[in-house]
Amino acid sequence: MSALQNSGRLPATAYEGATMYTTLSPCDMCTGACILFKVKRVVIGENETFVGGETYLKERGVQVVVFDNGECKALMRTFIHEKPEVWYAQSPGPHEEGPGVV
Repeated sequence: MSALQNSGRLPATAYEGATMYTTLSPCDMCTGACILFKVKRVVIGENETFVGGETYLKERGVQVVVFDNGECKALMRTFIHEKPEVWYAQSPGPHEEGPGVV
């Protein structure tokens, strides 16, 4: 959402057919924004830390590309280790270590 809002407050039609690049799989809100703004492709750095609305996007004809990038995974591990209060305040799901939580 922030990327769309901070890109100059363009009308929704300006994003039609665009590609969204993101470190993590998009959350439900960002998935909805991609659908609303008619983003054509979402490129995800990694989806082990968090799996969002990838299936929903695919079902609606959005191309989803997951790089499974080691640098993105390391970035997220470091962020969660150094700022757990921020990660757990912002992320949905369990606030403890377990599947889907690095």
